[in-house]
Amino acid sequence: MDESPLQNIAISGPTLASIIQRFSTSPSSIDGLLFGHVTHITPLNLSDDSAESPDSPTLLATVTGFLSSPSSASTTSFFDSSGTVNPSSIRRLLHHHHNSSLLGWFSARRKTPLRPSMREFSVTASLSSLSQFSSSIKNATKPSSFNPCVFLLFASPSVDHNTHVHTHEYRAYQFRGAGNSFEAKSINIINIGPAFRGHYGSFSPNSMFPALDCEVGGSPMKEDEERLSRMKQVAKDKKELDDYAEGFEIGKLSKLMGSEATSYTAGLEDLYEKMLLKIQNLTRDVENSSVKVLELESYNKKLKLKISRSAASE
Repeated sequence: MDESPLQNIAISGPTLASIIQRFSTSPSSIDGLLFGHVTHITPLNLSDDSAESPDSPTLLATVTGFLSSPSSASTTSFFDSSGTVNPSSIRRLLHHHHNSSLLGWFSARRKTPLRPSMREFSVTASLSSLSQFSSSIKNATKPSSFNPCVFLLFASPSVDHNTHVHTHEYRAYQFRGAGNSFEAKSINIINIGPAFRGHYGSFSPNSMFPALDCEVGGSPMKEDEERLSRMKQVAKDKKELDDYAEGFEIGKLSKLMGSEATSYTAGLEDLYEKMLLKIQNLTRDVENSSVKVLELESYNKKLKLKISRSAASE
């Protein structure tokens, strides 16, 4: 029986990273089984044209786990050298993944082209023909099953030891029994976010909103009053600065060029001299106040010394 075509194949980011990491750390090529589920998805048609035919349901295969073993270890592999799958080996491996359905298998090899080999073709054809390992399709309108016909191929075409960069490529296929061939499928990497919310189902928030302090006479009102007072002070300071620079706006800087430059420059120099004079007066006031402070401190020391001597004499 030929399988219904898959729209695409989804795999979670951690699962994909785990397969690549297992492949990177293995001294040789590896292969293994893929587990997950197949879901019937009905697209939402929001067209206003009633004559338009509704979109037909599609299938999405989601890979949620895997089980790998070195392909060179014949004791743990689930197929022989000719590519024939051993059902007893599949049952033994499925014993550890009884909560997941078998979707297919994957193969990872080094420095080879990214296309299925004859042995991988034979293994996939043999695995997809085993209807006893088929899984039920979720959200299907009528009971239907899906045979393990998904195949993921990984390859590392090049390794640059100078830069320590390992390049890995991967491609997904669905084996179609009717045409006895592979069909390339797009891979959707599932991550956390609004675009992938449909993969996690619906949920309801359980957290309560924190209680809000709505007292009129409380501290929030005082903070608002202080903030308003600071804003008024800033506005007052800005007005004083604007008064000092009155007549010298940014738009009038163009007068520094052309025939009016001489007279306008004289005005700026006059403003600069007045500013220096104010700074000089302010510096003199600060200096005088510092002298008065020192005199006051010296007077206080003498007064304290006089009081302490009079107290000692008594």
